[in-house]
Amino acid sequence: MGVSNRGLCLYAVAAFFAGMGLVGIVEPAMVLHFFGLDTLPPDLRNEVRAVYGGFGLAIAALLVFTRSVERRRPDYALGLRTAVMVSLCGMAAGRFVSWAIESTTGPWPLVFFAVELALAFLLTMAMPESRWAAGDLR
Repeated sequence: MGVSNRGLCLYAVAAFFAGMGLVGIVEPAMVLHFFGLDTLPPDLRNEVRAVYGGFGLAIAALLVFTRSVERRRPDYALGLRTAVMVSLCGMAAGRFVSWAIESTTGPWPLVFFAVELALAFLLTMAMPESRWAAGDLR
């Protein structure tokens, strides 16, 4: 996959996290509306702004940063992107375990499960070539 395609995959994931972050900061009730909560008390709005807003914006910035260093430090970019990819897979796995414990009633957990896996796949496609992948372990 060419550098431009890797970049597109990376920027798509970063854009998703940036969008999630902006919505989480500006309109926290919208985030939990998917799960039947229409009004949020101040403490819960604070939590949504932190977890969905701040975290989403930080991950978006981190992913864009990895693009700027991937030529000079491919292993660094690989490590950061892998950490985000594993986090996405962990969220998807958590949903899977939750379904084993109890069924859900709405469509959104399945939608978010698919989105998390799709984003993890895009990050896999965005991985820079590394010495390890090339077999050079020196």
